[in-house]
Amino acid sequence: MRIGNVTLDNNIILAPMAGVTDLPFRLLCKEQGAGLLCMEMVSAKAIYYNNKNTEALMEIDERERPVSLQLFGSDADIMSEMAKRIEEKPFDILDINMGCPVPKVAGNGEGSALMKNPELVRGIVSKVVKAIEKPVTVKIRKGFDDAHVNAVEIAKIIEDCGAAAVAVHGRTREQYYSGKADWDIIRQVKEAVSIPVIGNGDVTGPESAKKMIEETGVDGIMIGRAARGNPWIFGQIRDYLETGVLPQKPSLEEVREMMLRHARMQLECKGEYTGIREMRKHVAWYTAGYPNSAKLRAKINEVETYEALTDLLKG
Repeated sequence: MRIGNVTLDNNIILAPMAGVTDLPFRLLCKEQGAGLLCMEMVSAKAIYYNNKNTEALMEIDERERPVSLQLFGSDADIMSEMAKRIEEKPFDILDINMGCPVPKVAGNGEGSALMKNPELVRGIVSKVVKAIEKPVTVKIRKGFDDAHVNAVEIAKIIEDCGAAAVAVHGRTREQYYSGKADWDIIRQVKEAVSIPVIGNGDVTGPESAKKMIEETGVDGIMIGRAARGNPWIFGQIRDYLETGVLPQKPSLEEVREMMLRHARMQLECKGEYTGIREMRKHVAWYTAGYPNSAKLRAKINEVETYEALTDLLKG
């Protein structure tokens, strides 16, 4: 799959998730076969004001490329100027967030709220595309709510402005992540534009990935929540699409080893205090559905050191 001048090894993509797709997790997903990694969203205004935490969010490792950096904001001039300012960083694709549903983003007229304003979408995308050489992509939703389902109209504007691809989450902003993703709207977008379309929503494993491709004709699949605690999903989908054979789930021992490795990478990247605390949610995701996982999740919030984590996971 190609996005602009960037060639991906495969079309299975890690979605950008705030608080999840940090550098250690992206590296693990890359190792397991993800074709493209999307970073946590970054505020254009925060770059403008030289926010220290934002600098850390933009850290990239050569081993993870190709990687997509996602910007959010609603001011076309600030968005394009900040895109230009950070272009020398080693990301391969710049993505514009028009899908985030959380109140502090959408309530501020950013993220999914942009879908209510097609002309602003046009202004932002065209200015960002003109400002940088790297390919620009946009992530959108089905619409803001059921009364305003306009993914097709927005996707056509995005294509018209020179973007290299569009990702579509088949839910409205009002739905957040509840209910069922509407794959038909993804199919409609695919039929309406000629740039690559990436489908997102309710792909939970190899079989649903194959089903999405068959039902919508998308060029790529984006995996979000189903990758939490499950970096193996990328290789599983890739192998299933190639061979038709359903891969086995990782053994409990493999999961334990992955958790400890993930924790070591977190410590290296963020130090023990932050690294272990951020690891707690990952452990809850990794162990979901395994025997005694509820008991383990109750104890994980007391863990403050790598040694304590090792003891807990070996217990």
